[in-house]
Amino acid sequence: MVDLTKKPYYLTEKQVQLLQRKLQEMTLDEKIGQLFFVIGQDEDQVNIKEFVQTYRPGGMMYRPASADKIKRQLATAQEASDIPLFFSANLESGGNGIISEGTWFGMPLQIAATDEPIHAYELGNVAGSEAAQVGCNMSFSPIVDIDKNFRNPITNTRTFGSDQERVIQMAAAQIKGLQENDIIPVIKHFPGDGVDERDQHLLSTVNSLSADDWMASYGKIYQTFIDQGTSSIMIGHILQPAWERKLSPEITDAELRPASASKRLIDGLLRDVLGFNGLAITDATPMIGYNAILPREELLPATINAGIDMILFNKNIDEDYAFIKKALENGTLKLARIEEAVLRILATKLTHGLFEAKPPEKMTVNLIEHAEKAAAAAKKSVTLVKDRDQLLPMTVARYPRIRLVVLGDSDDGGFKEGGKVSDHFQTQLEALGFEVSLYDRQQLDFHEIFEEGIAEMKEKFDLALYVANIETASNQTTTRLDWIHLMAADAPWFMKSVPTIFVSTANPYHLFDIPAVSTYINTYTGNKASIDAVIRKMTGTEAFEGISPVDPFCGDFSTKL
Repeated sequence: MVDLTKKPYYLTEKQVQLLQRKLQEMTLDEKIGQLFFVIGQDEDQVNIKEFVQTYRPGGMMYRPASADKIKRQLATAQEASDIPLFFSANLESGGNGIISEGTWFGMPLQIAATDEPIHAYELGNVAGSEAAQVGCNMSFSPIVDIDKNFRNPITNTRTFGSDQERVIQMAAAQIKGLQENDIIPVIKHFPGDGVDERDQHLLSTVNSLSADDWMASYGKIYQTFIDQGTSSIMIGHILQPAWERKLSPEITDAELRPASASKRLIDGLLRDVLGFNGLAITDATPMIGYNAILPREELLPATINAGIDMILFNKNIDEDYAFIKKALENGTLKLARIEEAVLRILATKLTHGLFEAKPPEKMTVNLIEHAEKAAAAAKKSVTLVKDRDQLLPMTVARYPRIRLVVLGDSDDGGFKEGGKVSDHFQTQLEALGFEVSLYDRQQLDFHEIFEEGIAEMKEKFDLALYVANIETASNQTTTRLDWIHLMAADAPWFMKSVPTIFVSTANPYHLFDIPAVSTYINTYTGNKASIDAVIRKMTGTEAFEGISPVDPFCGDFSTKL
């Protein structure tokens, strides 16, 4: 049985006895309910009180909605539950992860580009402050993955970069900001994303490092935070074959499993080798990377048997609960293992004060102050990667007419945060006196595509400004440049003759697809603060200060030319 007197709980014997009594008083259905971290229910579609009293979940994760609605829904659910609920959100880049009017502070990679942990602290502080005021008490962040593979479509700007020391430094500061607002941080995604180039939403991915290399990188990160007392870790649908083979040399390839169902990686590596005694929560289980492991009826019990305590989300909640009950009935899953998991859940709630927590009072979110902090991070982070032909500064005298081409400017996709940037770029540039023509991808000029030469191009505009707003998103395989398929109609074939500047607002690696461009800039985040900052810097009123946390040249010599 778990020792609750040790890290990360440090409970007294009296507190342990209290939890033991609570556990014995709980019905089987209540114990099973605690294992599930369900999707936050919408009051417009579900009777939240009835839902909570029926399923008795241990936690709920909400996607963003208005502050008033989120606060009301969380209060309703908390009041309906005999045991306080975890309420979590993806507070990876700001309070907009839980409330729609919240602050989009900046993507983690942008914060890393400041090279100053104070901005990571403010990321946690701003997000934590806004979340706490609506009743949120947990954050599925910080992300402590290492962005080792520039082709990975998920890690990218969601990480603090490719250096584990910077990851540790920045994540520790973000944790401090969250904790000062009574938000429980959940570091993720063990055993570590960013090595593979695929997405767990679609398949189980592979952390292919050797056991020693893993210990020197991802292992060092997790060991650091475990030693510092982190209470919760999210487990990814990610294989780590080297460690499974080290712990069980006889294992076959077919027996290898992602961490979300691997007893070797959880009870073996995470708990025995690294010494983690806290709460282990899966990543979302509707992902194909989870459901492709085993039939779900076998997989849910295997997950709990592996040493994981909570299952994030359901496919069919009634079916999932029935799978756990059936596993208990046929002996696949033992009641003692469920009770161990429930004890960790209760102990985490007790340790973080959830049993004494009161509903938040009137909201006093200072969005103006938070926006100023986001602007300070943006000012420090925007990075000039190269300016081969000294096209900067971009002034009206040099380039009175600008063709603005915006790529990926939509507001759909899994992790997309900010939606469109076209209007803000155009408005800001026109306010400075530039004549801006926005390239319309829906109304193609076939004469230009097939017949126009350089002379005609120069008659239309003096500079082409490309902005790529191609954000990381779930359920896709790439975050690459994707030109119009007809003759790459929107691509700057003229870039050696007409000045061309390329700005990426959401992916630091686009040079790989446009290596010949003269001037390339990374802002990492497509929020207003970052757009304002990059325009100031391009027009020469402010210096570039950002330090790239990854290799923007992608290890390719041609991108540096």
